[in-house]
Amino acid sequence: MKTYVAKKGQVEHRWFLVDAKGRSLGRLATQIAMLLRGKGKPQFTPNTDCGDHVVVINAAQVRLTGAKMENKVAYRHSGYQGGLRTINYGRVLQGKKPERVVEMAVKGMLPKTKLARSNFSKLHVYADDKHPHVAQAPQAMA
Repeated sequence: MKTYVAKKGQVEHRWFLVDAKGRSLGRLATQIAMLLRGKGKPQFTPNTDCGDHVVVINAAQVRLTGAKMENKVAYRHSGYQGGLRTINYGRVLQGKKPERVVEMAVKGMLPKTKLARSNFSKLHVYADDKHPHVAQAPQAMA
């Protein structure tokens, strides 16, 4: 019996459409991270790009459970001393880029490697239900 190892050109990359309206952020992010890595495919190989493209719509209407709207905090740092900035998730969702909440959750669930950074580039998140990826005919994910 031989072990199958997926090669770069052998894996088919599909497109999936995910509607985030009313869905829990953490549960949604785990499903998206698995699609981006390709873990649901039988030919999954950890060191090869087996993942699919994921288009997330209605990211501004994602659901945060409990008191996470007020208590969960997003951090960013300018690189200078004292440059740490914090903002709670409720303000991020009400701000200019509400899709950042989904991006941060998915990025935190991917491994911290070069391959995961390239997988993250296959994530396309939009705050409303309009997206420019109609030509790719993404399949709706339940």
